[in-house]
Amino acid sequence: MAVKKPADAYPATIREFKERYKASSISLIISLAIGASMLQTIVVLFMREVGLDGDLQVAISLIVAAGVNIAAILILFRLLKRPLYEILAALAHKTGELTTTTPSNPNTKYHERTGLKHILQAIYDSQNAPDIDSKGTTQQPSLDAALNNTSCGIIMYDQEGRLIGANKAAPIAYTQEGEPFLALNFVGDDDIAAWTASLTDKVINTEKRWQRVGIDTRYVKKSRFYDVIASYERGARAEVVVVLVDQSDRYLPEEEDLNFIAFAAHELRGPITVIRGYLDILEQELTGRLTDDQPELLNRLSVSASRLSSYVGNILNVAKYDRHHLQTHLYEDTIGAIYATIADDMALRAQTQHRLLNISIPDDLPTVAADRGSISEVLGNLIDNAIKYSFEGGVIEVSATAKGDFVEVSVKDNGIGMPANVVSNLFRKFYRSHRSREAVAGTGIGLYISKAYVESHGGSIAVVSRENEGSTFTFTLPIYSTVSDKLLEDGQLNQGLVRKGGGWIKNHAMYRR
Repeated sequence: MAVKKPADAYPATIREFKERYKASSISLIISLAIGASMLQTIVVLFMREVGLDGDLQVAISLIVAAGVNIAAILILFRLLKRPLYEILAALAHKTGELTTTTPSNPNTKYHERTGLKHILQAIYDSQNAPDIDSKGTTQQPSLDAALNNTSCGIIMYDQEGRLIGANKAAPIAYTQEGEPFLALNFVGDDDIAAWTASLTDKVINTEKRWQRVGIDTRYVKKSRFYDVIASYERGARAEVVVVLVDQSDRYLPEEEDLNFIAFAAHELRGPITVIRGYLDILEQELTGRLTDDQPELLNRLSVSASRLSSYVGNILNVAKYDRHHLQTHLYEDTIGAIYATIADDMALRAQTQHRLLNISIPDDLPTVAADRGSISEVLGNLIDNAIKYSFEGGVIEVSATAKGDFVEVSVKDNGIGMPANVVSNLFRKFYRSHRSREAVAGTGIGLYISKAYVESHGGSIAVVSRENEGSTFTFTLPIYSTVSDKLLEDGQLNQGLVRKGGGWIKNHAMYRR
């Protein structure tokens, strides 16, 4: 009975294989050289024994020596090349190179004995390698390996909403408990969990898309922006599959521009405040002393200074909103009192643009939970847009009414209106239609920050518009009595209202994989 060689006698590491291969190669070369020399000696002795003459002996000896040496070299090459060819075949399959060579089965006795098994296994186990079964048959590359080679992030959630899989490109962070979550910043929109929760039992499969979704820089420091596609299939093991298409090259330049503009706006705020102050003083000092067009010119200066101040405020607030700093204290207030803070400015803007304002805000409306400065800016933005996009002599109607647990505020104009493709993108940051860019000045962030303000109050904002018929913007604010308990719990902060609405405030810990 043959005694089986113990497994620990075989090379167990690549270094051991190298040393074994070096020693066996030297031994093989020496053995073949000795064998060839002995064979040549035997041939010479044989020729002498048979009595061949000297010249013939020399000729035959040279021929035999050449033949023996060539045979020895060919044998040596055949034996030494095998490990190299086995490794090259495995590498060819790993890289996906087209080849007629099949990868070696690393589980043979030869590979185990020589230690080549560990090298082949290291290649096959590496990323994007084919699976090799026990018979040496090539299997298709694993899906995990393929997904890890794409630049698109891919994430899977189970039926309980737990993150059960993600490839390397996905921006995944971890809570203090070690639970993974998708570290994206769905500013002003439902995130994936909120969208999934909103689906009814009747929905079998559906899809939702988000544009310009940035990484949440509280958890991942490198700025990236994605277009996000979420696919839902009820009852599937991976019920929600999310694909993140990296669009950083497209969106990052605009974000860098915003950072610069925000810095410049911050520096401009002081001088603009001084200008507005001096204009107010001039208006008071020159009352009754101005003639002809001078009062109108002074009014236009005041309106322009106010508008510039509004632009600066919008830019700074966008920067805060994108960085999750838009947390506000909400107090009991009335829509009438909030509008009163901007009434004179709005009337002046309408007058200089030859528009009429019709304000219908009942005094008996319920009080709302609001930050007066934020909501006055929302009203200012909406009325200012209505003035800019309506026709000369047009009427802008501002109204408010109670609806359920909310007060709804509407700003209606009979101006140029908008087509459906513009309406669907209206609340995106920096968005301005081609026509509006040519006809009306603006930054493209007024509606974006208005949406941010309203949703930070637990409300919503919407628009209905038709070309050449006008537009109606509406937003809602919660009635104070319906949210007073929640506000008192949070020290009048808006966090409870935003959490209720599935908004952007998260309570994750800052851990990155």
